[in-house]
Amino acid sequence: MAQPAVQTDGPIQSKERVGGLALAALGVVFGDIGTSPLYTLRECLSSDRGVPPTPENVLGILSLVFWALTMVVTVKYIGFIMKADNDGEGGIFALLALIPERIRNGAGLGLGWAVILVIVGASLILGDGMITPAISVLGAMEGLEVAAPGLAPAVVPLTCVVLLGLFSIQYRGTGSVGRVFGPIMLIWFAVLAALGVVHIVKCPAVLAAVSPHHAVRFFAAHGFHGFLVLGSVVLAITGAEALYADMGHFGRHPIRLAWFYVAMPALLLNYFGQGALLLTSAVVRHPFFDMVPSGWLTYALVVLASMATVIASQGLISGAFSLTHQAVQLGFFPRVTIKHTSSETEGQIYVPEINWGLATASIVLVLAFRASTRLASAYGIAVTGTMAITSIVFFELSRTRWKWPLWRSVPLLVLFLAFDLPFFTSNLFKLVDGGYVPILVGAAFFIVMLTWKYGRYVYVGHLESVALPLDAFLASLEEKCPVRLPLAGVFLTSNQRGVPRIIQNLVSRMRCLPETVILLTVKILHVPYAPSDNLFLEDLGKGFQRLTVSFGFMEESDVPRALRVTVERYGLRIDPDEVIYYLALDRFLATHSGRMGRWSETLFAFLSRNAKSATFQFKIPTLQVMEVGTQIDL
Repeated sequence: MAQPAVQTDGPIQSKERVGGLALAALGVVFGDIGTSPLYTLRECLSSDRGVPPTPENVLGILSLVFWALTMVVTVKYIGFIMKADNDGEGGIFALLALIPERIRNGAGLGLGWAVILVIVGASLILGDGMITPAISVLGAMEGLEVAAPGLAPAVVPLTCVVLLGLFSIQYRGTGSVGRVFGPIMLIWFAVLAALGVVHIVKCPAVLAAVSPHHAVRFFAAHGFHGFLVLGSVVLAITGAEALYADMGHFGRHPIRLAWFYVAMPALLLNYFGQGALLLTSAVVRHPFFDMVPSGWLTYALVVLASMATVIASQGLISGAFSLTHQAVQLGFFPRVTIKHTSSETEGQIYVPEINWGLATASIVLVLAFRASTRLASAYGIAVTGTMAITSIVFFELSRTRWKWPLWRSVPLLVLFLAFDLPFFTSNLFKLVDGGYVPILVGAAFFIVMLTWKYGRYVYVGHLESVALPLDAFLASLEEKCPVRLPLAGVFLTSNQRGVPRIIQNLVSRMRCLPETVILLTVKILHVPYAPSDNLFLEDLGKGFQRLTVSFGFMEESDVPRALRVTVERYGLRIDPDEVIYYLALDRFLATHSGRMGRWSETLFAFLSRNAKSATFQFKIPTLQVMEVGTQIDL
């Protein structure tokens, strides 16, 4: 209904508020990318899939990491993609909402090419979401093996315990988690930078890797195998998409401040410090943990890394929450439990079903793969695929919404895809080694979202086809319905033209209706927060009123509150606490004769039965609800 109390990017923010959000963003947004130094260079220079740690290879890998962070994260996401905010909200669905409706709808099915592409991208993000916590925490716990090889059997059990603890605190909300995690991540980035500086001072020649000619020389020397190493280099930029998805939690300006002043300098210093260690040491077991002498410093680094990797998972978890909420509101996903965890920032939410689904999947992955090196094989396909999709949708946005000329938008698309596509293609070669895991999970989410979106389209079309014209119905109302009960009834309907089927059933079977009938249609706008004039009431005559209420896709759809505002604004002579809400309870038959087909309608029926009820979604008191069931074959 109302705008959020505090807009995360608004001009009313004080410096203290921005600084606090920037600190909290360190604990949520940059956790994933901030812990990539734990395993990125180790994977690039591993004996299995990487290259030997020769000076030329070390400088080549460092050059690739430097330019990946610079071009993908800094230029693409921080510089351009985050400008495509929908009233402060980010993420791939917010990006889709900015695309003109004619492109979203395509041939009239609500499933234009942009919608299909975004559903694929969102599905890949959710598929990748279960890997981030698993590989991050497992990578940190493996530091115990460096400090004390005898502790190796405890790595997997401890990882599962830490993951369980992480997901158990999500109900406290992103803001609370960020306030706790932010200072820890500030310490983490400070340690990353300090360790990097110590080793760079010993070997300043490593800074030569800033020159892109080392990356070019690396590819020239290794050819196709060098291309495959990109599948490990991409580990340095995982978390970039979550950075955009979490923009609604903290705002664009705080995220930029945290990146330029803390995260990016610390990451680059640490990567170059690891490179300096590799150039000056004969034997390096683990490029990150070997940056400190063996002993109590290793244990201290393992503890700090463990805390940091727990935090690393937060960015993608909170991003998955935002993504799911937007998908539900925009009609791409069945209704789930959405709990708002902040009275100040609307975008901070908790989704229990997604939270515990990710928790279960992450623990199963740890038990199945048992090593971060093996999990790295499953990591990267989904996130790089989503990055490429984001680039394409951003191009369409710049061309159709912002009206950029082709000479401006096409070179930018080519620049973005010049990084996205090689990263994605190189990761495809991991498919048989574990890359199939996020692809299968993403495919499952894609089928669910596509079926739900199309099913709702067919369902609404069916309701419109059986609805009687309102004028003809009202003209014969006194004859068909001689009894009007002394109460007010609210009938939820998506059809704004005809008479809802539930009213037709009451009239034909019971020959009675409430004295006051309110036909209520809820609209979810393609903006995060609805304007103040989001209520429209029309008097249809004979005790009938048509009420249209609009909500933004990041708002709670609180129908009783909207009805109270309507009563006050229009002077309706009804008591909102005494009205009866009439809801259709439809059962789908799933036969071969329907428009959807047996299998797709079976899935749609299953999703409908297990989705949260409209009573829950619209905050309607259960004691004021009457449900009328009907069987339908779509």
